[in-house]
Amino acid sequence: MFRRDHIRAAGYARLDALRRKPIHDMSTPRKRTGQPLRSVPKGVMHVPVTPFMAHMAVDYDTFEKLVDWHVRQNPSSLCVVLHIAESVSLTREEHKKLIEISVSVTNGRVPVIANVSMAGTDQAIDLARHAEKAGADAIICLSPYYWPVPEEALHDHFIRIAKATPLPFMIYNSPIFQGVSLSPKFLVRLMHELPNFIGEKEASHNFEYFIEARRATQAVRPEFGLLLGVEYIIPSVSMGGVGSMSIAGGVAPRLMQKLYDLCAAGKFFEAAPLQDKASHLWQLFKPEYPAAIKAAMEMMGRPVGPVRGPMRSLDAGQKQKLRKELEGIGVFDGGEPTGW
Repeated sequence: MFRRDHIRAAGYARLDALRRKPIHDMSTPRKRTGQPLRSVPKGVMHVPVTPFMAHMAVDYDTFEKLVDWHVRQNPSSLCVVLHIAESVSLTREEHKKLIEISVSVTNGRVPVIANVSMAGTDQAIDLARHAEKAGADAIICLSPYYWPVPEEALHDHFIRIAKATPLPFMIYNSPIFQGVSLSPKFLVRLMHELPNFIGEKEASHNFEYFIEARRATQAVRPEFGLLLGVEYIIPSVSMGGVGSMSIAGGVAPRLMQKLYDLCAAGKFFEAAPLQDKASHLWQLFKPEYPAAIKAAMEMMGRPVGPVRGPMRSLDAGQKQKLRKELEGIGVFDGGEPTGW
């Protein structure tokens, strides 16, 4: 117990030191994890939320604690300021500052992958160049928001962003929300033009697409990594993926890590009950995303405040129902970390 308290105290001391140094001071280069990423890190990628105060200002102090907490759960990497972090509801300045804090607090312990998705190409390039200067290890980008972009324009969009910095580049394929799917042929075309294109987060939940995308990209570069969106680790690893980008990692990180470890060892039948729990968590967290995730984090002793509009925080009745479901899954049985 003393050792655990000592480690926690040391972590808070590090955070206090970071607070004394202005986060927005970009004059000192940030520490990266080492050699440039050649592939998407294998395992469970964590995705921090953005804490807000009651008056909806970003709670940067709590975000520092949250990033440090995520790193101490031993994720494969962190993907920061993604949509679970309400990136579309942040100002450009808030977005940039959260990336800076993520890199500073992480301090090279795990790779930091910065989301640079924007509706406009030049806006995304601005975020990409900022991420490089801040010390991020890689960037990830979704198709442009709102615009029904034809394939050639989409190709130019990704090419310009990826070439704006030498950082490793990932694409986020989300046809459910974006209305456009990035075909395996399109991925291969980009791979031939972009040596820094290392992988894709695949969120279509279409396993035919996943297999075909893996087959096509592996023929070009065997180290190219496909990461399945959210909690479906059995399908990802069994089909040749490198793991998952976990939303539940902020609530039940040990469940997600054990699920990945079993899958990486080829023990898929043993992993099945854990996969069922992980899937159940995702079904609970999807409605009014990310309000339920924030409510669950508060129940685990890590309050991160409300969500920004147009999303709504859960009311008392919704929280009570969520708690009952989480109890049924076993989240409160003592196996998961509570508090900071």
